[in-house]
Amino acid sequence: MVQPQQQQQQQHRIYILQFRKGEPEQEVACKVSQPTKGAGRRVMYYYQDYGGGGGGGKNGGKPVQSRAVSLRRFWAMLFLSFLCVGTLFVAPVSFLSFVHTDDGGAEAAAATATAARGGGVFAGPCSSVGNDSLCCDRSSERADICFARGDLRMHSASSSFLLVSGNSTAASEEERIRPYTRKWEANVMATIDEVRLRRVLAGDSAAAAARCDVRHDVPAVLFSTGGYTGNVYHEFNDGILPLFVTANHLRRRVVFVILEYHDWWITKYGDVVSQLSAFPPIDFTADRRVHCFPEVIAGLRIHGELTVDPSKTPEGKSIADFRRLLDDAYRGRIEFLDNLELRRNNKQRHRHRRGAGVVVPRAPPRHTSSRHDRRPRLVIVSRTGSRVIENEADVVALAADVGFDVRVIRPDRTTELCKIYRELNASDAMVGVHGAAMTHFLFMRPGKVFIQVVPLGTDWAAGAYYGEPAARMGLRYVGYKILPEESSLSREYPTGDPVLMDPAGVAQRGWDVTKKVYLDRQNVRLDLARFREELVKAHQYLADGRHRRQREAM
Repeated sequence: MVQPQQQQQQQHRIYILQFRKGEPEQEVACKVSQPTKGAGRRVMYYYQDYGGGGGGGKNGGKPVQSRAVSLRRFWAMLFLSFLCVGTLFVAPVSFLSFVHTDDGGAEAAAATATAARGGGVFAGPCSSVGNDSLCCDRSSERADICFARGDLRMHSASSSFLLVSGNSTAASEEERIRPYTRKWEANVMATIDEVRLRRVLAGDSAAAAARCDVRHDVPAVLFSTGGYTGNVYHEFNDGILPLFVTANHLRRRVVFVILEYHDWWITKYGDVVSQLSAFPPIDFTADRRVHCFPEVIAGLRIHGELTVDPSKTPEGKSIADFRRLLDDAYRGRIEFLDNLELRRNNKQRHRHRRGAGVVVPRAPPRHTSSRHDRRPRLVIVSRTGSRVIENEADVVALAADVGFDVRVIRPDRTTELCKIYRELNASDAMVGVHGAAMTHFLFMRPGKVFIQVVPLGTDWAAGAYYGEPAARMGLRYVGYKILPEESSLSREYPTGDPVLMDPAGVAQRGWDVTKKVYLDRQNVRLDLARFREELVKAHQYLADGRHRRQREAM
């Protein structure tokens, strides 16, 4: 039996229980988002946090025994359960934070119509794809992208999308695509599954074998989370940003169909992905049901390294719009973490007050502490393994002496992205050694300072992958290029060796040599007097900006 997926043109109130791992205490909080203009919706989130599992709590990922539940908490939870479960019977079904809401029928319909006419995503060879049509744009050096409209059926058993045509005179047609955005790298593209887009006649045996199990009235976007996924730079550059470029204009009225599907990827990026799609993603390989769509976009557009080109998007969207999407994605979670931290601090003060017999004033919430006279906050993104700052403790003390409030974070693959975003979005400056973690400059606000320590042999990559995109986003970018004596390689190679004096020449021996010598085996020991000059300049730049804003506010 066909399971229709429909969007009713009415207002919904939706209650979501959202569970996350990694917090040391069990807490329940409630947040009500106010309806945006024309959206006709209100969403209430309940967050319950518990230790273990995610590796982010103090228990290191081990299961945590729950505490005894008081009678008052029991009745409160029972009330919330009845409230949520009762509402779910009348509200659309949602998946974790994939919230289906009525985004305002006219506005959403207009966005779909824009996509149907071509918009900016379809610009180029496939700018006019009509009904019952299939077209692929292979003009980009970075990625292929295909478009199809009509009766489209996902048939994962044959790794195909079938365009079922009622036109008996239509010729058979087939296109093949590996929907990943590193087309020029043959080795990695060979690891990406190939999908066929085939036109078949309605009476064909292939069409008969692919009768719709689930019907969708919104387009599908097919992409892969294979390749270099697992490296945060590639996750954003090859996946999340191209997904924003390709799907943002559809205003969440789109279903994502994912090749090389990973549960951890959905967990890690679910908050962001749910800002682009109102529906649960589909695992192309594992879901053997036949999903039917009116349109399919296979592949993603990519504009360059960690960037969004407004001239190439349907609505002139830029990297600033992507930043706003991140703000929307993480706002509720950050407010919850702020309140959790405040309650924990207040409990500690209460215990201290009872023990010491003194009154300790309540501290303001973390997000309201931005007084004009506060010390600017500098976050050092610390590395382990290679490209480590060997005198990191001295650098922390130096930055504090210059006048910064210094924080050190050590993100790894298990660190919740929202917590990194929370730190960097509230920071005034970020310091880190060239590497994938520098991708997190995307979490900073325009007008702030990004200082990238550039080890020997990494000049071009540091600038192209992080420095130039950061400047385009509105950050003040500083590339601190180390001297040979600041590199640990100076202890391995004699003075005057090409490894120290001619990294560009060494790089001509090939990527494997560059990676082995300059990326995998190099640490840095910063010249504190030299680095101090950059910190002083950054501090002065931030102070000047703060004073300018004060004058403008008067």
